[in-house]
Amino acid sequence: MKRLVVMISGNGTNLQALIDASQSGKLDARIVAVFSNRADAFGLVRAEQAGIPAVTFPLTPYKQAGRPRNDYDGDLARLVAAFQPDLIVLAGWMLILSPLFLSRFPGQVINLHPALPGQFPGTHAIERAYAAFQRGEIDHTGVMVHWVIPQIDAGEVLASAPVAIEAGDTLQELETRTHATEHRLIVEATQMALQRLP
Repeated sequence: MKRLVVMISGNGTNLQALIDASQSGKLDARIVAVFSNRADAFGLVRAEQAGIPAVTFPLTPYKQAGRPRNDYDGDLARLVAAFQPDLIVLAGWMLILSPLFLSRFPGQVINLHPALPGQFPGTHAIERAYAAFQRGEIDHTGVMVHWVIPQIDAGEVLASAPVAIEAGDTLQELETRTHATEHRLIVEATQMALQRLP
């Protein structure tokens, strides 16, 4: 069975979707570790409740010590590599991974992004889509899962799905609809990525 490492920074609802899919057999893989850059991420609790090793590895101590970012990414890569992952899933991981990290896992890292290909790369994508809708620039948004390359949210797209924006929607309503789509797409795209691995 293929081995997954999931990397998160927050609540971990997409991690939970992956845990549920792995436990039910819908996902042909076992999550062998969950990493977070934030100690207060609830996703770590989700991992522990599922019996999955949960690793906290914050960037802040490196910054406070004046150490270069490559030191952090190199150490993170070594820790992740110890779990021998076939695939690494970024499910709400809010740090940009450097080429140093990515070179350790070529063609093995995918990322969930709450926007359609070519739209709203980077942070706050749902808020930016909502604002664009308010300005009449778009009539829907979406979610994608893509292979990770050094350029932000620009790697080859594995899967994407549209998310409707309704007239009168609040930002919270759009976020809820987007997250529901994420939970489905992250499982589908992870399975697709696993099938493409050697």
